[in-house]
Amino acid sequence: MGGKHDRLSAAEAASVLGWWIEAGVDVAIQERPRAWLGEDAAPAAPQPAAGPPAAPLPEQKEELPDSLEAFRRWLGESSAMPLAHAGARRVLPHGAQAAEIMLVADVPAPDDVAEGQPIGGAAWELTRRMLAAVGLTPDQAYVANVSCIHSPGSRLGPGELEACGAILRRHVALAGPKRLLLLGDGPCRAVLGKRLADARGHVQKVEGVRAVASFPPRLLLEHPSNKALAWKDLLLLMENEG
Repeated sequence: MGGKHDRLSAAEAASVLGWWIEAGVDVAIQERPRAWLGEDAAPAAPQPAAGPPAAPLPEQKEELPDSLEAFRRWLGESSAMPLAHAGARRVLPHGAQAAEIMLVADVPAPDDVAEGQPIGGAAWELTRRMLAAVGLTPDQAYVANVSCIHSPGSRLGPGELEACGAILRRHVALAGPKRLLLLGDGPCRAVLGKRLADARGHVQKVEGVRAVASFPPRLLLEHPSNKALAWKDLLLLMENEG
């Protein structure tokens, strides 16, 4: 090969390649491949060096209000609330700031929605009696839900519980109660990161407020044998701090 031959016929190219293979040369030895049946292809344009991967955009979180009045309006309007969707019914908290006790129940049930309060129906009647047993009136309680959204058939997943926990901690800080009673598994997992069974029997601190976990009133109505345990939880909460 060589001389004036700049192009090879298909037969010549096949003969040369066959000879190379028989000689044990089965890979290209040039720095770039040669187009045996035509002109050399133009070299590919050099690719720019890959830079570092683009940083992900920071997640935009809605700023929580910094006053209780504004926070309660936000609860009634925000689409960022866990379980929020078009047409969802909401049950807003009730009670005064700096209450003797703050009660946090799970997501609203149909009775709560019908009465427009976080704990409604027979569950609220039982709650009233428990408060009276420790010398408190309903007017001395601030009552809320872990999420104010009534969403039948929906459950709070891990991410929603985390979001509810952040919202609820702000709620406690703004409401400023003297004591906090977490009623049920949902509030415990959202605020304490523990199931009710693991949280009961211990005094916790939430935003500097003395807190205790106990059974939700509806569960006590279904399982009255737990009322004695709930009474112990309430007494633990009401103990004077030494």
